Amino acid sequence: MKQFMLKASLWMGLGLALFPNVSFAAEEAVNSHGGDFPLLFLFLIIMLLFARIGALAERMHQPAVLGELVMGIVLGALAFIPWFHQIELFKTNEFIKDIAEIGVILLLFRAGLESNIGEMKKVGLRATSVALLGVVAPFLGGWWISKLLLPELDNTTHLFIGATLTATSVGITARVFKDLNFMKALESKIVLGAAVIDDVLGLLILAVVSGIVSGGGLGIEAIGILSLKALGFLVGAIILGQLLTPVIGKLLSSIHTGVGMKIAMALLFCAVFAYGASALAGLAPIIGAFAAGLVLDPVHFRAFSAPHIVHKVRQWADANADVTVREEMHLLATHEEHAHVENLIDGISHFFVPIFFVYTGMQVNLAAFADAKTLMLAMAITVVAVVGKMIAGWVAGKGVDAKIIGIGMVPRGEVGLIFANIGRELGVVNDQVFAMMLIVVVLTTLVTPPLLSVMIGKKHKLATA
Repeated sequence: MKQFMLKASLWMGLGLALFPNVSFAAEEAVNSHGGDFPLLFLFLIIMLLFARIGALAERMHQPAVLGELVMGIVLGALAFIPWFHQIELFKTNEFIKDIAEIGVILLLFRAGLESNIGEMKKVGLRATSVALLGVVAPFLGGWWISKLLLPELDNTTHLFIGATLTATSVGITARVFKDLNFMKALESKIVLGAAVIDDVLGLLILAVVSGIVSGGGLGIEAIGILSLKALGFLVGAIILGQLLTPVIGKLLSSIHTGVGMKIAMALLFCAVFAYGASALAGLAPIIGAFAAGLVLDPVHFRAFSAPHIVHKVRQWADANADVTVREEMHLLATHEEHAHVENLIDGISHFFVPIFFVYTGMQVNLAAFADAKTLMLAMAITVVAVVGKMIAGWVAGKGVDAKIIGIGMVPRGEVGLIFANIGRELGVVNDQVFAMMLIVVVLTTLVTPPLLSVMIGKKHKLATA
């Protein structure tokens, strides 16, 4: 712990050492329409540095996203210090905002790559049931508790709070299952499969609610049209994408089969689908990005060159006399080849995605946290958020631990942050509600790892008893 605190302090000191020059130059160089590019680039790197400091949260067995979010709050809070008060200008800078939005698009694209259509088909009735109830219960519960405790807000805000509670961060739960050697368990497969469907349903609800906010209507007919529009885009984009992907892959690989063309093709699909969601269907770009990730299976990149390490591993495998080792090495090479596109996107995401979380943390108004009413409301919404997902675990059927499944669906993580941030951008989520939702996201993300650890530990003990 002492080494952890020392390293955190050193990195923090390095970041703060850069601030005076940035702060003194910011007032004249930065405004909401642009600014001095070298200065803006420097500030982005400082944001990235703070994000890396936040990644030290993993040393405390917590998701890195929490640390990045907290460091964003710290960075935004520096604006209250006279020496750094010009930092406030960076919060509204359009260039930095655009970079953060690229990060969230890549984040959902990466989530789509992790969960392809083939996997979704294998999920089965159990995961579908868990996903459906895991979306409906938190949505209705969030809408109801918000309407009950915050009657002064518009109904669109109540709907957005409910929509935010539908989110499930599959990445956080998957990380916990992996760390606890629980990935092969039936409960794990149900949770991860349900989380994939949950993401699709949540994004659909987000699209409908966003459309309602933009159109200003709550009629049944308008909701039905928006639902069909969102569902039609998702289905149409996926079908069209599956038909065009092999053709485009062969065409581009005939020009060049290297890594550069491979990543260009992946990003092309991400950008086209994101733009299509916005321009053609009036949906959030992240919905298109998620759909793009779903249609890009490893098989569509067979015409491109495999990574150099894959060729090496296969050569070593063929030279090995042990049949078991040879088979394992070939499996490893195949896995590495299939995950190559995801790894390439990860390389880009390491810059853009942390910027999004730090930027989101910077938007938090700390004054809202000082309000006892805000904290109490956040705790009440958190209870609804947890119970709503826990209920879903009980429809998973026999032969599984319903509590593990329910808790596995609880963390909102980065997906909840995305929903809350979109609500803020649309103007239906004010500083108080944003702070409340941030607390809900943090609490649901924090409680999941320790609770799952205890429950899975008990299950292992019973299995070995």
